This record gives sequence, C-alpha cells and structure tokens, in this order.
Amino acid sequence: MHATIERMQEVVAKGNEDDIKSLLAEDVTFQPPTYWATWTGREPVAAVLGHVGQIFTDFRYRRIMGDGKDWALEFQCKIGDLDCVGVDLITLNDADEIQHFEVVMRPYKTVGALRDAIMQRVMTDARFLKFKDAMS
Repeated sequence: MHATIERMQEVVAKGNEDDIKSLLAEDVTFQPPTYWATWTGREPVAAVLGHVGQIFTDFRYRRIMGDGKDWALEFQCKIGDLDCVGVDLITLNDADEIQHFEVVMRPYKTVGALRDAIMQRVMTDARFLKFKDAMS
C-alpha cells in the first residue's frame, strides 16, 4: 500500500489539522458529500477535514482499493446516532501528496446530519470568513 494512504488512515478520523495538512498538496481540491462545491487549498481543506474528524465517531476504514495515484477507501462511522457508509476517492500527485479528495456517503439522512454539524462548527470558526474564497 502507498505510504500516503497508510498515513491517511492514521490521521483523518482524529481531526488533527496539522497531521492532515502534512498529507495535502498546496493546491489540493476537496469535494464534500454535503453540497456541490469544491474547496481548494491546503489550509481550508485541512480545516474542513479537521472539523469532520471531530464530528465522526466510531470511524474506521473497511476496504481500501487502488494502486499508484488513484485510491478508494471505504469507511463507516456514526454521526450522532446515525450510521454512515462512505468512500474517500483520493488522487495523489507526483510528490505523493493528496491532490484531489472527493467523498461520497449514504444514507441521505446522515449526509444531512453531517451538513448541519459542519455548518454549526464553521459558523463559529472565524477562519472560514477568509476561507470562503477557497470554495467554488
């Protein structure tokens, strides 16, 4: 398995932004499951993923598929008392950093719970006033 993917398994669910940031390309793009938009840049993506890591509980990767630069990591977790299954779709760059990170999740009710929880956190995190320009 690729070293970046191994490290990702260790840090993403913990929500430590510095550890997450160390895996990301400077111009990383992130597509969340909660709305049709893309976050761009190491700082804002690490902040979003840090918050998500604090929202998810009982997080674990179930299966990992991929080779080279493209990976799919199937996970399960809880958001509140709701169960969730999802997939992290990861593309690495030539420096072995995460260049693109897309998340798909189900069921719909759980995605809504994640959206609500992340909005509560973002609304109280002043950095997101600056980061709003990182979303397209």
